[in-house]
Amino acid sequence: MLDIIEINKIKDLEPFRDDWNRLLSVTPGGSFFQSLDWLEVYWQHFSEKQYLRIFVVRDANEVTGIVPLCVRRMKTKLGSCSILTYPFDDWGSFYGPVSADPETTLKETLELIQVSQQDWDLIDLRCVDADGFDAGATERALELADCSFKKFDWDQTAYVDLNQDWDTYLAGRSGKARQTYLRAEKRVAKEGEIEFARYRPRGEQFGESDPRWDLYDICETIAQKSWQGSSTTGTTLSHEKVAQYFRDTHESAARFGAVDLNLLYLSGEPAAFNYNYVYQGRVFSLRMGFDPGVSNKGLGRLLMGRMIRNSMETGDQLLDIGPGSLDAKKYWYTSVETSYRYVHYSPVSKMAKALQVSSRIADWYRDRFMHDLENEQQDSEHSQSSVSQH
Repeated sequence: MLDIIEINKIKDLEPFRDDWNRLLSVTPGGSFFQSLDWLEVYWQHFSEKQYLRIFVVRDANEVTGIVPLCVRRMKTKLGSCSILTYPFDDWGSFYGPVSADPETTLKETLELIQVSQQDWDLIDLRCVDADGFDAGATERALELADCSFKKFDWDQTAYVDLNQDWDTYLAGRSGKARQTYLRAEKRVAKEGEIEFARYRPRGEQFGESDPRWDLYDICETIAQKSWQGSSTTGTTLSHEKVAQYFRDTHESAARFGAVDLNLLYLSGEPAAFNYNYVYQGRVFSLRMGFDPGVSNKGLGRLLMGRMIRNSMETGDQLLDIGPGSLDAKKYWYTSVETSYRYVHYSPVSKMAKALQVSSRIADWYRDRFMHDLENEQQDSEHSQSSVSQH
C-alpha cells in the first residue's frame, strides 16, 4: 500500500539521500539537477521567499518516488499569487519527479496535494519534456488525479545525438557548418599548438571528488575575459550574483560525479572552456566561452567540435546544449526539443478563479483575432482572384 510523507526542511532530507540517489539512477532522463546534492546548493542560495514541499512516496516502507516541489509567490497583472512548482528556475532544460515510475509517483502526490494544505493558487509544473523522457507521464498523472490543466510551450533546447561516430556526424552537418568548423581547426593550428583537456571525476564513491579548483578558476578567468565579463544578465559563470552558487555547485557536482570540464589550450595558454554537468552519459552544457585576447580565429567552435568528438569516442549518449539561443547553436544540434508548462487552477482560490477568467478572456481575444485575420486573408485572396479573372 502506498503512503506519502511530506518534508519541509532541507536538512530533513538527509536520511533519504541513498534512496534519492537510487531512484535518480532509474529515472527516465534523470539529471544532476534532479539530485539532492544539487537541490541542497540551490536551496542554500535561492530559498528566499520560497517554502519547500518535498513528497516522498513509499510502498510497504520502500521509497519508490520523490516529487520535489516548493511554494513561491509570483506577480501577475491581477496581483500576487502563490504557485506550487518545481524548485528549479530553469537552470537546466527539464525537470520532473525522481522515480522509475514518474506517472504513478506524480499522480499519488497530486491526489494528496489536493486534499491537504491549500497554500497555493496554482500548481505550475514547468520544464517538462512531454515529447521526450517524460513520454506523457505528467499529462497522464494530472488526468488520473483529476487535475484539469492548461498546457503551454515553455522553452526549447538543442540536442546533439552522440550515438554515432564523428565522421558520420560531421557529414550530416550543412556545408557551411562543416566549412566553418574545419576552417577553425586550420586557422587556430596556424597560431600554435592545440591541446584539448577534459576533466571528469567519477565522484566520491570512486575516490574521485577533487574539484580541481585550478581548472575551475581557469574557466572563471576566461569567462571574465570573454563577453560574459560585461554581461548584465546575472547568470554567467563569473557574474558576482551567481559566482558563488556556481562554485558551490561545482564542489557538490565533483562529489556526486557530475563535473565535465573542458579546456582548450593554445601554445600552453588557456584559450577556451566548456563547463558541463554529466549524468549517465547525458551531458548538459552549462556555460562556455573563449579568450579573444588569445585568438579570435574560432576557439569556441574548435573546442565544441573537439568536445563532441571526444564524447562520441568515450560513449556518451546525448549532449544538451541548453535552452535558448538556438540560432547560435544551429551548426551543432541534431534535434530541437520543446519543454512544456502545465497549470492547474485551485478550485477554492479566489485568485485562481480570477486568473482563470482572465486566461479565458485572453484566449477568446486571441482566437477572435486569429479568426478575423484568417477572414481578412481569405477576403484578400478572393479579391485578388476576382481581379485576375477580369
